[in-house]
Amino acid sequence: MARIVFDLDGTLIDSAQDITSAANATLAEVDADPLSLAEARSFVGSGAVVFVERMARARDLADPEPLLPRFVHHYEHAVHDTVIYPGVEAALAALKAHGHRLGLCTNKPGSPTRAVLAHLGWERLFEVVFTGDSLPQRKPDPAPLLAAFDALGDGPAIYVGDSEVDAETAERADVPFVLYTPGYRTAPLDDLVHAAAFDDWARVPWIVADLTG
Repeated sequence: MARIVFDLDGTLIDSAQDITSAANATLAEVDADPLSLAEARSFVGSGAVVFVERMARARDLADPEPLLPRFVHHYEHAVHDTVIYPGVEAALAALKAHGHRLGLCTNKPGSPTRAVLAHLGWERLFEVVFTGDSLPQRKPDPAPLLAAFDALGDGPAIYVGDSEVDAETAERADVPFVLYTPGYRTAPLDDLVHAAAFDDWARVPWIVADLTG
């Protein structure tokens, strides 16, 4: 059976509204203008540190470092507008029923990740969870993804994500990448190396069967 590792934000869940709210609560504390939803979405994918750097640059704030703990504080509680993409839970249940082992590898910090997993009732859904602060490295460095696969044991490896960062991570880890096209990607589809792409989660068990058959 396969080892399948998933990205979180933009892949399994749409958390952009909550991330925007956390960002704007942070900006309000320093009397800066809020981000639009589109701006916040475009900053997602490389972890909280990079998100805050991009946010600060967009609002001409010279020093992003003091903003990081403020943002993470708000981010830990920003779960109420996060939604699961349609079909995700059925697809994950089908994969588990076929004996596949599931893991999570996200650049989201550990505390907000645990908060959203608890909010969704997903605390026991994944056998392994690697977050943006589990290791010194973050995606697109392949180290956390490879560590997640190692923790899942043996078998074919597949990574499912939505972004340029995810595509690069999979390529550097030398594992097949399955791309969820409605996520937070900004680059054209053809610019991302991928083994398969989908916009309907009902297709995922079939894609996995094709890649592992």
